[in-house]
Amino acid sequence: MVTDRSPALDRVFHALAHPARRAILRSLADREQNLSELAAPLRMTFPAASKHVKVLERARLVRRRVVGREHICRIEGRPLGDADQWLEQFRRNWERNFLRLDALLDQMHAEERDRDSEHPKR
Repeated sequence: MVTDRSPALDRVFHALAHPARRAILRSLADREQNLSELAAPLRMTFPAASKHVKVLERARLVRRRVVGREHICRIEGRPLGDADQWLEQFRRNWERNFLRLDALLDQMHAEERDRDSEHPKR
């Protein structure tokens, strides 16, 4: 179970806070890529992409290996699973709230139909 006071979870949410890092993760979901491939669609320099990847590495969302002069990155799923597990508690809460709201709206509509049938329009 992931707790509210988890430095690892803090690093994941910090890493996910930037749109460029989310785009990098989205790209890596399909396949491993080198830094140049990750930087190109973002119109980002190699050093800028490298800095973003370092943040993702600290959060353990990405693993980088160097082959010659290439920096090849791949996504690591476990930290995302931990974040998903933490967020799940909120999803369940909202689902319960929406179910209660649906029931209330159904009740209100039924009462409205009952009133309309008791007092038909002339």
